[in-house]
Amino acid sequence: MDGQRTDEPRMENKKEDPKFISPMRSIHMVPMDTIAGFEVRPGLYELNGAMAIPVGVNFTVHSLGATSCELLLFHRMEDEPFAVLPFPEHYRVGNVYSMIVFGLNISDFEYAYRLDGPYDAAKGILFNKNKILLDIYAKAVTGQSQWGRPFQEGSFYKARVVKDDFDWGKNRNPLIPMEDLVIYELHVRGFTRHGSSGVEYPGTFAGLMEKIPYLKELGVNAVELMPIFEFDEMKDSRMVNGQQVMDYWGYNTVSFFAPNTSYAGTTEYNREGTELKSLIRELNKNGIECILDVVFNHTAEGNERGPFFSFKGFDNNIYYMLTPDGHYYNFSGCGNTLNCNHPIVQQMILECLRYWTTVYHIDGFRFDLASILGRNEDGSPMSKPPLLQSLAFDPILGNVKLIAEAWDAGGLYQVGTFPSWNRWAEWNGRYRDDMRNFLKGDYWMSKTAVQRITGSPDIYDPANRGYNASVNFLNCHDGFTLWDMYSYNEKHNEANGWDNTDGSDDNRSWNCGAEGETDNEEILALRRRLAKNAMTVLMMSRGTPMFLAGDEFLNTQFGNNNAYCQDNEISWLDWKFLDNNREHFEYVKHMIRIRKEHGVIRRFSKNCSLGLPEIKVIEPNDQSKVLGIIYAGRDQNDGQDDIVCLAANVYWEEQEVALPSLPSGMGWMVLADTGERYLPGCIPKPGQAVLLKGNRAKLGARSVMVLSAYAGERSSWR
Repeated sequence: MDGQRTDEPRMENKKEDPKFISPMRSIHMVPMDTIAGFEVRPGLYELNGAMAIPVGVNFTVHSLGATSCELLLFHRMEDEPFAVLPFPEHYRVGNVYSMIVFGLNISDFEYAYRLDGPYDAAKGILFNKNKILLDIYAKAVTGQSQWGRPFQEGSFYKARVVKDDFDWGKNRNPLIPMEDLVIYELHVRGFTRHGSSGVEYPGTFAGLMEKIPYLKELGVNAVELMPIFEFDEMKDSRMVNGQQVMDYWGYNTVSFFAPNTSYAGTTEYNREGTELKSLIRELNKNGIECILDVVFNHTAEGNERGPFFSFKGFDNNIYYMLTPDGHYYNFSGCGNTLNCNHPIVQQMILECLRYWTTVYHIDGFRFDLASILGRNEDGSPMSKPPLLQSLAFDPILGNVKLIAEAWDAGGLYQVGTFPSWNRWAEWNGRYRDDMRNFLKGDYWMSKTAVQRITGSPDIYDPANRGYNASVNFLNCHDGFTLWDMYSYNEKHNEANGWDNTDGSDDNRSWNCGAEGETDNEEILALRRRLAKNAMTVLMMSRGTPMFLAGDEFLNTQFGNNNAYCQDNEISWLDWKFLDNNREHFEYVKHMIRIRKEHGVIRRFSKNCSLGLPEIKVIEPNDQSKVLGIIYAGRDQNDGQDDIVCLAANVYWEEQEVALPSLPSGMGWMVLADTGERYLPGCIPKPGQAVLLKGNRAKLGARSVMVLSAYAGERSSWR
């Protein structure tokens, strides 16, 4: 042990392990003290969390209010520490405790902390030297690696150090423009957990990776994964009529930096995240982006009655929004609210997103209840929230998508007014609500429908926001599936155990004449047609379309519009519906293809040579209730005129629409027809173009059509 006391690293001519990658390459640290039998020295204060370095492991944590800190080391899967290392006072710089422990092998231990400090519940200060705390910056969490297995009594969360040596090869993010995305929202477990999925590792990242060929066939180019940060699915687990319910969705984060280990098909000791990285790499190789649904509005610690495992013990009055008497504000509806615009919390969130961007190559983030991220420490909305502005202009996040769910559970609704700096897109809740009304038959809402279909220019000014601000959707994890939207007038959440009081009552759905399952073929045919109508209009709308996994083959949740706790057939995708509803699947594929092939649907390029405006609206008149929207411009690749028309008849009787006359040698070609008047089966047969005679089209009751301008060299359908 060197007798010289210095905080400066000393250079030595020792050969490094070539497989070890570290910011401390070729720098070997000198021990300064011995604690609990381990050689130690002050650590690397700017590196939050725990990280392996050539001589051992660096541990860094910070707390504004703590008076002392202990590092606890555990053998794997044990709850009694084999070593307790108090941080010497001179190892503290400002509010940061940092220590290098020499000779530690990352595969030999797990770790946690204990902090001491004042206790004043009325001020929200809750330090307790007996509480074992999970590192806020932990990269892997133990205790929940097997889905559905609860903690043993007396157990607690601990962390592992992760070896980051994943080989990304020459992987590059696809960097697809927002308006060119077709987003597919899915739950990692529910996507392949059902026995019908046919994958080797059901309910896992590996299972999802096996379905990449399916995603490519469907045509989506972005997957939005519901929460995959470490969460405890057994939180609030209970029995309802003999069926276990749990925190299936995962919107209760335990650790923001750690992937959910129960989503891995194999055990990944100290290499947690490898399977997820493999999934992302393969998605990107196949031209598919990966967007994470992130939950920074609250944590799994809940309110005063909730557990105490991390944030409460480090600085409860900093990490959470508190009332003047020390209680928790609950703008999340889940018991607590993260204090996102406190500089410490802001720093944590920014570092977290940078970590997922650089280490996991994530392409974008969707922020759950994002309006909370714009609230001040007293809960009031801010005009320029520093967190949102920091994320918008952060260089490392410069290419990732930032998507806000622009409302929260405290009544703040910011669709169209969310602070954006032209970087933030929004889930367009008004698109969902208005278009659900229109598509189920409210034909008098046609003027509003025009606004939503053409990019909601009344909400997002195209001159300032372009067509990449609105994420258009009709269905998502929260609410009815597409099939259920036309099968149920009312929610049916009895299985959740709250006497059907949970979940939204504002569904804007229509059961087509019978509630739920029916053998009436006329009703079933109507439901199938309305489902095609919905997917058609969604794909023909400017903005970014998003739909829920399973809607492409009419999956059902049996009327449950709040299946957050259902780890069973209610939530799992039943892949038998893919065979049963193959026609609908092929139709959705077809509509995605139309959207991709006709760039004029997604954006304006150059003026059409025929003099048609960029967007022409055919409004219903007294004799006709058909809504028509024509997009016109020129193809970006070949410069040819690109003219596409959406005609929608949500009325219950056949209607006729008059289309603009085209020059001699041109005509209107039918690309899709859910009424099947021109196209039996709704889509053209390969190589067989169907042309209108003249410029008038008849639409069957409650049906939609898509047409394009036809010229000789563009006549064949491939």
